[in-house]
Amino acid sequence: MAQGAPKFVGGNHPLFVTGRGRECKDWGAKTRGARCIVPGMVTEQAVLDALRAVSDPEQQRDIVSLGLIHDLSIADSQVTFTLAFTTQSPGSKATMHSMASRVVGKIPGVSKVQVKMGGTPVKHTIAVSSGKGGVGKSTVSVNLAVALRQSGATVGIIDSDVYGPDIPLMLGSRGRPGMFENRIIPVEVHGLKMMSIGLLVNDREPLVWRGPMIHSFIQQMLKDVMWGALDYLVFDMPPGTGDAQLSLSQVIPLSGVVMVTTPQEVALLDVRKAIGMFQRLVSEYNVPLLAQVPLDPETRLAGDEGTPITLRRPDSPQAKTFRELASAVRRRVDELAVLKPLPKIG
Repeated sequence: MAQGAPKFVGGNHPLFVTGRGRECKDWGAKTRGARCIVPGMVTEQAVLDALRAVSDPEQQRDIVSLGLIHDLSIADSQVTFTLAFTTQSPGSKATMHSMASRVVGKIPGVSKVQVKMGGTPVKHTIAVSSGKGGVGKSTVSVNLAVALRQSGATVGIIDSDVYGPDIPLMLGSRGRPGMFENRIIPVEVHGLKMMSIGLLVNDREPLVWRGPMIHSFIQQMLKDVMWGALDYLVFDMPPGTGDAQLSLSQVIPLSGVVMVTTPQEVALLDVRKAIGMFQRLVSEYNVPLLAQVPLDPETRLAGDEGTPITLRRPDSPQAKTFRELASAVRRRVDELAVLKPLPKIG
């Protein structure tokens, strides 16, 4: 039979012809009494339903619910989409790429599948959190990010504290993010790439968001922002053990968490709860003290004026402490890298 010709299915039942519509029409005169079966149109929903059978082996969730499917396009019988990976290992990426191509290729009517590999090449993800508000968490976040940048690393920072987005103020940035090919271009300030909901809403506009909206925001900051290659992506988290912490821990495998507290017993009590939220630790003494930052009014003033103390007074004792913190974080991340991933919360 000539290549591309319709196939005849016979037997003790009416004759059927399978093939493309044009082929069935051309063969109509030769197939008296036969019925023509034309493959149905491939739909986006059919592709997504098939892809739900593919799971991230590290997070044990399907790639659709993780938001890894981007730029899905269907042209005739050809399906194209991008797997927007975050921090998955090379082996996991290869496995998911192969499985995704295979399951979509089995959909009736699909003749060709093209799966592109995309995503944000981020080496390390660091969350900065606290059990209690008002202990200097955001101050630590910006100065840690700046100190990591001063060490020669490429650094991004996400203001995940949607209820109190202070990072733009502390970095002295009021610019708005740009757009390119339906993706967000982060604001660059002091050598850092930065994104915050504070760049997108009015200063006095309150955000009354429930859990699903916070989850969607964090996913969008990871999927839809053009971060480029980064050595470190720092997340300034809201205080406590709420939806933002849960969402972040579900979306990406964190390299580590920096917990911030002050010497007061009530603050220490809350930070113990937050550590338990992130790592389910039972024994407190397994968590190292990374740094002790002096409580100094100039550090607060520097943040209020948009120039972190590590930039404003790089030779000050406070700036030195933040550089020591950055060094301790790098060492700790390297130590954790050889261990199994942190436990997922949920």
